[in-house]
Amino acid sequence: MDLAFSLAGLVVGLAVGATGVGGGSLMTPILILFYGITPTVAVGTDLIYASISKAFGVGLHSRNGSLDWSLVGWMSLGSVPAALLTLVFLHQQPAGKDLDHLIKLTLALAIVITAVFTVFQDSVMALIRRSPAEAEAIEASRWQKPMTVLCGVLIGALVTISSVGAGVIGMMMLLLLYPKHPPIRLVGSDLAHAVLITAIAGAGHASLGSVNWPMLGALLIGAIPGIYIGTRIGFRLNPKALKKVISGLLIFVGGTMLWKAMH
Repeated sequence: MDLAFSLAGLVVGLAVGATGVGGGSLMTPILILFYGITPTVAVGTDLIYASISKAFGVGLHSRNGSLDWSLVGWMSLGSVPAALLTLVFLHQQPAGKDLDHLIKLTLALAIVITAVFTVFQDSVMALIRRSPAEAEAIEASRWQKPMTVLCGVLIGALVTISSVGAGVIGMMMLLLLYPKHPPIRLVGSDLAHAVLITAIAGAGHASLGSVNWPMLGALLIGAIPGIYIGTRIGFRLNPKALKKVISGLLIFVGGTMLWKAMH
């Protein structure tokens, strides 16, 4: 089974390296649907996996100066308490079908939202694009920081339950709230926040006993070369076409999980 988990890590790593999309949106449902891993263990293991694998990207962004630590701090002001409160809620729930059903339903909805945004990313960006005056007004608004904290609350709770949401969904929120920020700084900040929140949520799941450490090691063995190879492949292929393929896969996986959760 170690080899099978490494294969899953390789596949997801290829997707992440080639398109920047995938991560928890693919890893957790793959573990549940194809490997028969319980939702609680799949989420807990994927959270630790995500915090480790994303940390390498944060190091690169930090060296390139494409990180806004103030923005990470405002998001964390909401996400860290939300993650801790969600962990308390999960600790109080008896392990069994009800908890698995909650995780499956939340995960399915998060995957579908991620897939839809990825498919229509260009259209959405065109709709939310602001004039210089509008962008200036948003950046100067007294509501910007409170809304950033609120976004952190939503992401913290969503990630802790499903392991999905810190990437594409978090980035979408930042693009709306920070139209004047260079996109690369938003990407780096979103990634740094993702590492923090997945590490906290993962530690909480580990205290629940819902992290499979041997499986985590096998996933990382496959994922690290997968990300490297996928990045090289991504340079040679059409990124928009690749994202559409991944998005279609996410919609299929999310729809399948939603159907299973509802029946």
